[in-house]
Amino acid sequence: MRSAEQVTFGGSGLDRAAELRGDIPTIAALLQDAATRTILLWKGKPLVRTAGMESLLVRLPLDHPVLADVSSAPILLGREDGATCFAHDISDWVPDTDLSEVGAFIDKSVQAHPALPGDHGFAELRGIMTALNPRDAELAATAKAILGWHETHGFCAKCGGTSDVTQAGWQRVCQSCGASHFPRTDPVVIMLITKGNKVLLGRSPGWPEGMYSCLAGFVEPGETIEAAVRREVWEEAGVTVGQVRYLSSQPWPFPASLMFGCHGVATSEEITIDPHEIEDALWVSREEVMDALAGLREGLLPARKGAIAHFLLRNWLADTLE
Repeated sequence: MRSAEQVTFGGSGLDRAAELRGDIPTIAALLQDAATRTILLWKGKPLVRTAGMESLLVRLPLDHPVLADVSSAPILLGREDGATCFAHDISDWVPDTDLSEVGAFIDKSVQAHPALPGDHGFAELRGIMTALNPRDAELAATAKAILGWHETHGFCAKCGGTSDVTQAGWQRVCQSCGASHFPRTDPVVIMLITKGNKVLLGRSPGWPEGMYSCLAGFVEPGETIEAAVRREVWEEAGVTVGQVRYLSSQPWPFPASLMFGCHGVATSEEITIDPHEIEDALWVSREEVMDALAGLREGLLPARKGAIAHFLLRNWLADTLE
């Protein structure tokens, strides 16, 4: 796909400096280097600075007072412009503000830390992803995904013992049985299913009223991407799919998926939804999708900008899927 690298969270060419992860003396020296920077996350929300319509990912020196709230090990993210970049989690900090929106599907709240300037705040990544430049988006997505993995994988899946962080944050090793554990990424297919001039869209329970998107589902063990597309569409909507082709991918750190964007051609049209999978599904014409993207169609909200579903739909409308 010609514009595949334009998908949010991908394409910045970050040097992840993987060769340094196991080099303990070098990592120790980098943590003392005045040029080293870190990005901060609180409850999965990256620290950004608002600059007009843009959100800029904040990079702080390692001697900044705000790091006094850090209790976990730093994560090596990589190098940019010759300087090393880490990530720190300060989720132990408790803001003195209303936290009722935190963790909601749409979280518009911003948490401001007293040790930081007034234009700095922790913002939900879904809400700011299109306001970040490609490098900031990739760094934020990487940090959110791997810190989220550490939060839920403190114990060994083999014996239940406590595990320790190693490899600069990219591995955990069990203290009891020595088993190694690595960050998890779940493969997910998300599919633009078309039939003539129409596209199949669905919605999940709990989504904002009227919001519809491309169907999606996890790839099962022993299954190809193409087979997963056909199975998921049949299970969710009762529609059969013939030809399937891969288009583009997107890291999706909510919490830790890799979305495989595909185009599938439906061979049937009648919809029979599985209410345990989705709330509704419908065929929508090109003209109706165009109106929805322009905000001209009541009751039909398109997939949010920045998500691969939005990217696929826009390229379908522009006839640029090749």
